Amino acid sequence: MKPPEKYRILDATALKLIAMLSMVLDHVGDNFFPDQLWMRALGRIAMPIFAFCVAEGFCHTRDRMKYLRRLFLFGLVSEIPFDLVTSGKLLEFGHQNIMFTFAWAVLGLLCCEKVLGSVKKGRVPLAAAVLLIFLVSSLLLGLDYNVLALALIFLFTLLRRKALWIRTAAAAAAHALLRNVGVYWFGLLGFVPILLYSGERGRGLKWLFYLFYPGHLLLIWLIRSFL
Repeated sequence: MKPPEKYRILDATALKLIAMLSMVLDHVGDNFFPDQLWMRALGRIAMPIFAFCVAEGFCHTRDRMKYLRRLFLFGLVSEIPFDLVTSGKLLEFGHQNIMFTFAWAVLGLLCCEKVLGSVKKGRVPLAAAVLLIFLVSSLLLGLDYNVLALALIFLFTLLRRKALWIRTAAAAAAHALLRNVGVYWFGLLGFVPILLYSGERGRGLKWLFYLFYPGHLLLIWLIRSFL
């Protein structure tokens, strides 16, 4: 059900801050309090919100190639902290950090738009094939959250002209289909803040998440190393 306008109280900055808090709970719980499953459960809220924010960023950025390059750059910056936390190794190529996942999704959307813009006949099947290739390749590349993250970003973007509640319902259905085991059910809670999105940018804080992601991973690794 579509929420009344008076409840649309969260701007983009507020959504990102909620997702960041959820991410911190998840990573702190995983590394220091593995028995506290509530931390891991609340940590599932982050993914839907970040997927929505990436889709919004793709739709509203003035320079999509610059947006893509920025995501790839911070994927590179984040890879060593991510590998240290997840595997204890300086570099581990079997599992890539979420920034690379977001960059891969944006690249897929750009390719899809190129197909839709240049092919007159049969463009929908071709665009669907492009999206399918990117979904499958996310598994082969070992991207964090792989198919789930890409599916949510694709849905939020491709349905961008639909009402917010329709976009959110479609993405929530995809989440329930793709990640429906154990604590992953709690990820559906992440769609509630999205329904409260006002459409406003807020304070922006564009660089906050980019710096926060590798920074908090590095801090967790340092603390864990000295304990």
